Amino acid sequence: MKKILVTGGCGYIGGHTIVDLIDNGFDVISVDDLSKGSLRMLNGVERIVKRPVKNYRVNLCNLEDTQAIFIENPDIVGIIHFAAFKSVPESVSQPLKYYRNNIDSLVNVLQCAKDYGVHHFVFSSSCSVYGNPDSLPVDENAVLKEAESPYARTKQMGEAICADFSKSHQHFKTVLLRYFNPVGAHPSVAIGELQETPENLVPVITQTAIGKRASMSVFGTDYDTRDGSCIRDYIHVMDIANAHTKALQYMLEGNISQSCEVFNLGTGKGVTVLELIAAFEKVSGQQLNYVKSDRRPGDVIAVYANNDKAKKLLSWETKYSIDEMMETSWRWEKELKNEAERIQLN
Repeated sequence: MKKILVTGGCGYIGGHTIVDLIDNGFDVISVDDLSKGSLRMLNGVERIVKRPVKNYRVNLCNLEDTQAIFIENPDIVGIIHFAAFKSVPESVSQPLKYYRNNIDSLVNVLQCAKDYGVHHFVFSSSCSVYGNPDSLPVDENAVLKEAESPYARTKQMGEAICADFSKSHQHFKTVLLRYFNPVGAHPSVAIGELQETPENLVPVITQTAIGKRASMSVFGTDYDTRDGSCIRDYIHVMDIANAHTKALQYMLEGNISQSCEVFNLGTGKGVTVLELIAAFEKVSGQQLNYVKSDRRPGDVIAVYANNDKAKKLLSWETKYSIDEMMETSWRWEKELKNEAERIQLN
């Protein structure tokens, strides 16, 4: 089995990707210092795949500790790099923290890839690199606009670093994956999104429905969209995870023709905030308590993907519908509540 290093493997997308990699025959090790990730995620992954997964509790901003992972695992053939801070509001209030963590960790991992002969690299990017796009659906050739936050800027900078590094090293190949809006949970609900105070819309919806929040706000209902609310491209986390496996296979099989290629990961369908709420209410049978509020500064009006390139070159297809995204999210929220109640009883 080919060994893959997943950085940030105890995070939301990292954990789901480890499951997909193992399901497709890869051996996986993780590195996560647990500053944002959780052992709850790793334990859930191990229950699904029915085997232990080694995690190194290492801060990737420390080069010597990062090097030790590669020394101990000389058979790593590919790296998927998730490890990064991702809170937009926190990045605005603490930009240096985000530049130091997100850029230093990436540079150290690339340095180790060079020094220890790992030639295949997948970088976790974001549709935030597009800013407010000029046309929709947005494709990979769209001009990258001014970043709306320091977080988004670290993704733009990270992509540039990967591209520059790949050009300068003949055998090194990189795939940049630009996610749109990952949601949902593994169908087993052994793993899902772990956020006590989430900023993303779907866990806010499920936390409101289950009673963790009294109500929620829909920010802006006067946009030039079909119902006045913002439009996003929501995609199930397991579809996102599978794209990472496909990207690695694409490189390992020698199909990548450029030193660095970029792919959008979205369904290609825009869904409004109010449509997403309606989908949740349908699958859950719950009436959601929400209020319509003023627009929120910095929100993009509408963004959704052209995913033709990923479908064609990676042979990747999205499998989960919006109803399935909301259904797995809701079952995950209920599982978290059941776990909390079991802990209280014990």
